[in-house]
Amino acid sequence: MKTLAGFITTAVLMALPLAAQNAGNAENGKRLYMRNGCYECHGTVGQGAGNNPTAPKLAPKPLPTAAIITYIRKPAGGMPPYTSKVMSDADVADVRAYLASIPEPPAVKDIPLLKP
Repeated sequence: MKTLAGFITTAVLMALPLAAQNAGNAENGKRLYMRNGCYECHGTVGQGAGNNPTAPKLAPKPLPTAAIITYIRKPAGGMPPYTSKVMSDADVADVRAYLASIPEPPAVKDIPLLKP
């Protein structure tokens, strides 16, 4: 029979991956994003299609940290792999925090220069 402590421990362990998605230092993430050249293809604010028209949009709603880590370690297409020697899992969490900190762009209808 499980005790209350056992249930709490299980609940905490199950919540860790969710908590890790919210972890990270956005300021350091921005520095890493620029230093490691992510901006070259994905744009300076993760808008996609920087110097590579096929590079996807990464912000403002990035994938979960675990998914980003999995993808950058063994990417598809023309993206080079980023090993843990280049970017540790903690570095990737910081990059994700930076991408998550980028606000949504304004709606087209709210941009004065684009109004008829």
